[in-house]
Amino acid sequence: MRTGARLAVVAVLTVVAGPVGAQTRCTETTRFDPPLRVLRCADGLVLETEAAGTLRPVDRDGDGHLEGAEIGGHAVFVTIPASRRVRREGFQILTPHAIASVRGTVYAVDVTRARTSVFVEQGHVDVARRGAPQISVTLGPGEGVDVDDGRDALEVRRWPQERVRSLLERFGR
Repeated sequence: MRTGARLAVVAVLTVVAGPVGAQTRCTETTRFDPPLRVLRCADGLVLETEAAGTLRPVDRDGDGHLEGAEIGGHAVFVTIPASRRVRREGFQILTPHAIASVRGTVYAVDVTRARTSVFVEQGHVDVARRGAPQISVTLGPGEGVDVDDGRDALEVRRWPQERVRSLLERFGR
């Protein structure tokens, strides 16, 4: 599958930096072209963030399986294998503007001061404003949404190839 091939390339280009924490069962590595921090977990979850970005793994119950991650800036590329054990509410990426919840998918989240943009490559992602999690939209492959601090309805759009390419190139794709 395409995702497996991508992950194999990432593995070849990484330098092991050590475990993020024994409690998370994840290891953080560094990739240099493009510069990325890669968090790879034993259950198949992979989080790739731009080197300058901030990423805080979330393991609320301390069982070693991440329920999510908080990002405060830049972009993160998320790969969640369909076989991964995911809680009912899904794996969540939390940003200052949005909550993106998923099961078995590949997607990217880009955070700036003004907004959070979510793009789905494979699978489906539910996205809601951080302040109104009960009102969400569902994104499918090739779709994205921009979430800001406003109150307007979230608008799902098919992203133009140029925008998709620009985001995914930041992860060497």
